[in-house]
Amino acid sequence: MTSQAVCLIFLLPFSAAVAMPMLGAWRRSWCRPLALSAVGLMALFAFSACYDVLTQGPVRYALGGWDPPVGIVLVLDGLSGLLAVALSLVSLACLFFGGPALPKDLGSKVVPYHTLVLLMISALAGVTLSGDLFNLFVFLEVSALCAYALVGLSGGRALIAAFRYLILGTIGASFYLLGVGYFYAATGTLNMEDFLNRLPDALHSKAVLTGLTFILLGLAIKAAMVPFHGWLPDAYAHAPDAVVPLLASLVTKVSLYAMTRITFWVLGASTLTYEFPLLFLLSMGGTVGAVVGAFLALTQQDLRRMFAYGGISHVGLIVIGITAGNQTGFSGGVFYLANDAVMQATLFFIAGIIMYRCGARDLNQLGHLGSQMPWTSAALIVTALSMIGIPPTGGFFGKWYMVLGALEAKNYLAVAAILSSTLLTLAYFVRIIERMFGEKPSNASAAQLASEEPVEMRVSMGALAASIILLGLFSDRIVGLILRSAVPPGLG
Repeated sequence: MTSQAVCLIFLLPFSAAVAMPMLGAWRRSWCRPLALSAVGLMALFAFSACYDVLTQGPVRYALGGWDPPVGIVLVLDGLSGLLAVALSLVSLACLFFGGPALPKDLGSKVVPYHTLVLLMISALAGVTLSGDLFNLFVFLEVSALCAYALVGLSGGRALIAAFRYLILGTIGASFYLLGVGYFYAATGTLNMEDFLNRLPDALHSKAVLTGLTFILLGLAIKAAMVPFHGWLPDAYAHAPDAVVPLLASLVTKVSLYAMTRITFWVLGASTLTYEFPLLFLLSMGGTVGAVVGAFLALTQQDLRRMFAYGGISHVGLIVIGITAGNQTGFSGGVFYLANDAVMQATLFFIAGIIMYRCGARDLNQLGHLGSQMPWTSAALIVTALSMIGIPPTGGFFGKWYMVLGALEAKNYLAVAAILSSTLLTLAYFVRIIERMFGEKPSNASAAQLASEEPVEMRVSMGALAASIILLGLFSDRIVGLILRSAVPPGLG
């Protein structure tokens, strides 16, 4: 059953996406229940398959019965299993949250929204499960095309942001595909395991180094690593409230997963350490991104743009952990990746609820909202504590392991970057909380709240805020699972 469950993780949301236009033409009110059911079942199968992988080892499913390297293979191991669980649960929370926001944001575009969201979720799941470099590209591009359409779905300025996202995303995809072509020219295969087996014969080929450069450039653009982050703030600032939590929590994280998979499982940890200075270069990129993103967040006045730049900073932090060159830092980076998916979704839930109730986005319009929106304020404080790195939240333990990994690698610049970004994160959250609990709003209309936010919004926000604390309380077990099953072979 486990191999079929691997296929169903991808197939359930995909099948629902295919059925959605026909169902919507018949009864539009059934679109949301179908989407929630498909992603809920996806989460159950992800849990089941991940448990089997952690207890019995990796699972491979050859589509159509064609064995690799000829056929397409889906692979679920410790790393992809943990990410598949996080992907399905956060997607479910985002879908549940987005329902009440749809009439205000998208009007009658319920069917396109659910179709695109389900197709994007299935494609992101495909990225996590792909055992083939070209099919990873296909899944990555399907998810990107859906993301472009979702960003521009509300029209207006969102269309400009979506077009900019499309241009930069297409450049990233072109780089990745060009790199895959070089890899194939050097080794004659695109299957990840087969590529690793053939790599020793082509290790000193310029085609491998050139292909690797193009692939990492492409994924850096899609993950919004500094200085390739230009598309992200506008996309997150103008996307509909029902869309942006899903983009912020998952799209960049899956691109980071793809970078991790190719860097460590396709090339191999020992190859990286002794043949290419890849870990050092990626770590430097993460170091710069962590500080620059947090600093730019501090300078923002718009709440969504502030959260968007904060997300860019956290992409850099995750890269620092993953490229530490040791198991401690790597496990911290993976744990922080899962934490950040939850934290980013929660932050944009909070921004969406504030927009729903009073239409405020400017910090100067948030005055006195803290006392009038206690549940939202509590979720904001919990998320802020985690992003700053205060125990017992999950963010603290992720940063703790990343700092330990950087110290173990004697990378003191990375330690300084983590601490600097933490102080800057503290500074911009102090700005938000000071406005919410202190000053009166500069615009009087911002103080006039609509009725209570719908229960779906509050439950989604509360569940993820509670998950942030639970991830911290169970961090020892989760990091232990990562160390046992998700650390690449050969990593010191």
